[in-house]
Amino acid sequence: MNANRLFVPLGYTDVAPGHIASVVTDLEMLRPPAPAPAPSDTALPAGFSLAPAARMGIDAYRALFRKVGADWLWYSRLFMADDELTRILSHPDVEVHIVRQADQDVGILELDFRDKGQCELTFLGLTPECTGKGLGRALMNQAIALAWARPITRMWVHTCTYDHPSALRFYIKAGFTPCAVRVEVQVDPRLTGHLPADAAPQVPIIA
Repeated sequence: MNANRLFVPLGYTDVAPGHIASVVTDLEMLRPPAPAPAPSDTALPAGFSLAPAARMGIDAYRALFRKVGADWLWYSRLFMADDELTRILSHPDVEVHIVRQADQDVGILELDFRDKGQCELTFLGLTPECTGKGLGRALMNQAIALAWARPITRMWVHTCTYDHPSALRFYIKAGFTPCAVRVEVQVDPRLTGHLPADAAPQVPIIA
């Protein structure tokens, strides 16, 4: 055990009113899947396409981020300062891809290669009307193929107890192995106006 780290004590720990707390599981993949997914496994269903978000401004990005993540209390990019978010999205080692259906943006796939030799699958998500169509599995295969096309030795992702109930099982089935557990406490974005008050009704608001 690393003596320099702080650990949550055994038992219950109070969370301040106006805040939310989740258990975060980190998962990693230390080598590409074998055998690699067949081309048909990485193809998106008919009518969907994946396109780089090179010209997407931060307002459009945040609007899609809300559409995809509001039900699961995605908030990190909503609290982030505009200049910081702009630097991330424009960084040459950050790949942001948008899932499109006709002329609508319906999903996000974001890969972060800024740590040398690693790829963080930062975000992978779809709007509610696009789930249950086999799109998520194909999108994950795309993410894995894009990540391991670069010279990396580790791909990793994290999920939390506010995510879709099947998210952890989905990542494990894709080839990731749980490697760490953390607790995250944050101001409730529904109380700050960053997300609507009726977002994620399965998570109570304690004001």
